[in-house]
Amino acid sequence: MGKVMLARRAAIAALLAMRRDDLFVVTGLGSTTWDVASLGESERDFYLWGAMGGAAMIGLGLALAQPRRRILVVTGDGEMLMGLGSLATIGIQRPKNLAIVVFDNGVYGETGMQPSHTQAGVDLLAVAAACGIGARLDVSDAQELHALAERLAHFGETLFARVHIAADDPPRVLPTRDGVALKRRFRRAIGIAS
Repeated sequence: MGKVMLARRAAIAALLAMRRDDLFVVTGLGSTTWDVASLGESERDFYLWGAMGGAAMIGLGLALAQPRRRILVVTGDGEMLMGLGSLATIGIQRPKNLAIVVFDNGVYGETGMQPSHTQAGVDLLAVAAACGIGARLDVSDAQELHALAERLAHFGETLFARVHIAADDPPRVLPTRDGVALKRRFRRAIGIAS
């Protein structure tokens, strides 16, 4: 990938350091769930367990159903590669309250650190552009990450960002795994009675 690689846990902490109450987070399978959970569980976090490839579409559904709330999808390159078609639908819908941030380490971390397609040249930013997502950021250092975090505090257009992270494996922080409890907790946070 040829870029500086940020440490995952430091990157997620910086990304969500300025999080406001109206920002709801959907995490992709595995590492991004553990990274967000490492900051402490929040009722505004929706963790996907076993739904690889679905994070961006769940985020899109939430953004369309809850236009007054900002929705942030944080996922990995492997999960995003599995759900590439979602970018086409997002590019057509263009909800102003949806941001997708892909932590790209160039490997499939959940299956043994094999090289992912991004390491072989698949450019997720170019895919997002081809799908009609106009606001795209390529983040590879602390300053760019801080600028992205600031933007997430007030964004008003569909946003796609790739964050270059190191292929490390920090200790797992496993959040609640009960899907029904997660759904109910998240619905309460949004203001929908369970």
